[in-house]
This record gives sequence, C-alpha cells and structure tokens, in this order.
Amino acid sequence: MNVGNRIKFFRLLRGISVNALAKSAGVSQSYLRDVELGNKNPTVSFIEIICQALDISLIDFFNENNAQMIEEHPLIKKIYGMSKEEKDAFLHLLEVLKK
Repeated sequence: MNVGNRIKFFRLLRGISVNALAKSAGVSQSYLRDVELGNKNPTVSFIEIICQALDISLIDFFNENNAQMIEEHPLIKKIYGMSKEEKDAFLHLLEVLKK
C-alpha cells in the first residue's frame, strides 16, 4: 500500500488542498507533500493525525477495499467527502425521514 496515495485519495475526496490539510492537522505542509509524493515514510502517529483531520478512521484508511467501494458508489463517495458537520446534518435528516 502506498500511504501517500491513500492520503491524497482521501484528501481529494474531501476537496481540500495539501495546505488546508496540513493546517487542519497541525503538520508541516512540505512534509505532507513529501509523504504524498512518496519521498517520506510517515509514522503511524502522523497517519493517525491525518486521519483525524480527514475525519476518517485508521481502519478506513488502511482498508484497501474502501477505495474501490467509494469509487463505485456515488452516495458513499459523497458521504466520505462531507465534513463532520455535514455528516451530522445528514444523519439528522435521515432520522427525521425515518419518523
């Protein structure tokens, strides 16, 4: 698995720049860029920080089947691209519709 490609995949899915992700995660933009390009090997702690900023779990990050599933299902792709606030609002809407 190419960790840099996974970070880039989820970052682009969220529609955010390297700079925005680095700022959100509190990490160096140049280091993040190097990780995405495959020039640096990040620690698990770094990946965890990035996952928190992307609002995904480590399990989702390392599950290679997710990329295919996300690409094949437009609704799932849209959900992964949402911010935490948008996900919360969507869940609320689903609860309202269930009633």
